[in-house]
Amino acid sequence: MGIFSIFSREKKENLDKGLSKTKESVFAKISKAIIGKSKVDDEVLDKLEEILISSDVGVETTLKIIDRIQGRVSKDKYLGTEQLNTILKEEIADLLQKNETENREDFSFPTGETPYVIMVVGVNGVGKTTTIGKLAYQFKSAGKSVLLGASDTFRAAAVDQLIIWANRVGVPIINQGMNADPASVAFDTVSSALARKSDVVIIDTAGRLHNKINLMTELTKIKRVMQKVIPDAPHEVLLVLDASTGQNAIEQAKQFTAATEVNALALTKLDGTAKGGVVIGISDQFKIPVRYIGIGEKMEDLQVFNKQAFVESLFS
Repeated sequence: MGIFSIFSREKKENLDKGLSKTKESVFAKISKAIIGKSKVDDEVLDKLEEILISSDVGVETTLKIIDRIQGRVSKDKYLGTEQLNTILKEEIADLLQKNETENREDFSFPTGETPYVIMVVGVNGVGKTTTIGKLAYQFKSAGKSVLLGASDTFRAAAVDQLIIWANRVGVPIINQGMNADPASVAFDTVSSALARKSDVVIIDTAGRLHNKINLMTELTKIKRVMQKVIPDAPHEVLLVLDASTGQNAIEQAKQFTAATEVNALALTKLDGTAKGGVVIGISDQFKIPVRYIGIGEKMEDLQVFNKQAFVESLFS
């Protein structure tokens, strides 16, 4: 099955545009590193290692990729530098394939889970509220009925921002205003979703990370009260990370995966950064599916992460 059979030309063009800064940065450096070289040797590999680390692929993941390439050099005895991009593409694709448990092709979710409850977590400033709004738009565009829950009640603008997004997208929202009990909002939201027979529920949560114990307690409480209504809720705990922060995004992933059972990731702001390699590093280190990527400001610019399309775009 070709890539365009599951990934439209328009989506591919948007992805190419969104990853352009990463592509320009990485490949300009690789081209410079192999000038005057006819084969992949230790010097080329050392430079490639520096390039991948500087692109926020991460040290651990970079060493894994370099080790694989070294294995191929040793096996084939001779690899020309003109083959380096192809080899690198193959190794990254293989790495992503092994570290992802599933690859959804569109804005869908497992059948039999209605309403499908998504609890969204992440620090303030990463694009969490915007991602929720875009996610609601994409699900609605896919023919799903969506209900939002404003459980980030500690930040002054959080509830107001989510209400604006709900109105913009045209979906209902449950809110009790600022300083309300987050768990109470979540309870009312899932209860309302059952009554409305909503397909998807998206619950926003506070983005504080200064005290991991308090964060864990709060998120656990939200889960517990939702489970009084829907025993296996939330079906998805979606951690939103800002790709442009590079290694800080990886550190936030460590903190949140320790605090709660994250089982999906969204990487935002890929269009504004040359640090797109962080997608590879996070996928490799945490073995959690990268579900969505943000590649622009428009509502359509939240895409389902497609490993094959991502690698093809990165190396096109």
